[in-house]
Amino acid sequence: MAESQPGSQVYIGDVRLADSSALNRICLLTGDAGKSAEPLHKYGELIGLVYAEPYAHLPTTFGFVMIDLAKGEEVVGYVLGSYDTRAFEHHALEEWYPHVRSKYSYPPETNEGATEADKRYINILHNPPRAAEAQVNFSPAHLHIDILPEYQRQGWGRRLIARAVSYLRQERGLSRLWLGIDPRNEGAKRFYEKLGFKELSDAPEGTMGLEFEDFRG
Repeated sequence: MAESQPGSQVYIGDVRLADSSALNRICLLTGDAGKSAEPLHKYGELIGLVYAEPYAHLPTTFGFVMIDLAKGEEVVGYVLGSYDTRAFEHHALEEWYPHVRSKYSYPPETNEGATEADKRYINILHNPPRAAEAQVNFSPAHLHIDILPEYQRQGWGRRLIARAVSYLRQERGLSRLWLGIDPRNEGAKRFYEKLGFKELSDAPEGTMGLEFEDFRG
């Protein structure tokens, strides 16, 4: 079911496979601690191949997107995640990474003109990491959220997370989720704390968890 804001032409709907390229673009434009990561990359699709597009393609995933009717139904933000992180990692390893890494050689420095950021993500494509035990022990569900700058600070982030919480609680029977933020992004940390997220002290730096009963959405 779509959700809109009174007086706005933006609404929230389910993610579709056709949104894949838009997800990738938004991920790049917000990928440097909330700022555009375009200056950091020659191969701009890389960050979205890791953190955005798989969630439109693989099993055990969910997603909700912000769509702006005034811009021809352009996707302008998203919340994406998996309700079973370990299963998602398995599907990504078997079905996603072999496909997308085929155009990038290994080791990363053999790709012409690759920047340091490119090399980091090419390495991820060839050597996908796994979530820490402390993260999946807190919850099997994780998510990512990104919104284009001109749509931020308007309540859309809270609405997107509320949709994810409702889905995970009502359709998956879960009571918690976690996410990772760039430790440099103090604004994001304050935003999540206002919603009831707390840092997970035994998890990797930047991991924040939410007990749904604490959600202030």
